[in-house]
Amino acid sequence: MIAHLYGNVIQTGSDFVILEVGGMGFKVFVPHSYPEQVRKGETISLHTHLVVREDSLSLYGFPKSEQVDLFDQLIGVNGVGPRLALETLSTHSPVVIKRAVIHKQDGIFSQVSGIGSKTAQKIILYLEDRVRLREEEEEVPALSNTNAEVQEALVALGYSVVEAQSALQSLPEDAPDDVEERLTIALRYFS
Repeated sequence: MIAHLYGNVIQTGSDFVILEVGGMGFKVFVPHSYPEQVRKGETISLHTHLVVREDSLSLYGFPKSEQVDLFDQLIGVNGVGPRLALETLSTHSPVVIKRAVIHKQDGIFSQVSGIGSKTAQKIILYLEDRVRLREEEEEVPALSNTNAEVQEALVALGYSVVEAQSALQSLPEDAPDDVEERLTIALRYFS
């Protein structure tokens, strides 16, 4: 199994990078925001998971080992394949995913394209005994139900999940807890 790659970026796409390692080019599928973070010619390190299918070999890579560990756990869920697991890690950080499992917030998973409420519940059931927050992650504030509703509304309005999360992060600490008021303030972020 290929567990780690260290090499130069020779090409990027919307959801992949091609990494040159020892004269060979490896196409590695990565979280959607990652190709924007690296440049051609840059040397990077990726923790990887090789998926072997009857007709293909696909390599999935992540900058942090925690992400590949969570990817491994997600593909263990019945109905969640590698593409859906990657989409989940492209939509939410590992801390948000772990918190959603611990607090049984299936709505967080339903925000991922391709995950319905039944699959979201399966993810929570499968991962509830497998994920734990590290001490430093416990200090990160959880996504409140109000913020989850605001994020869902922004996505319904056509913004990406990443854009919606950025708008939520821009909310002042003293913002009212009302969904409509928070949504109005979040929409100002885009103007």
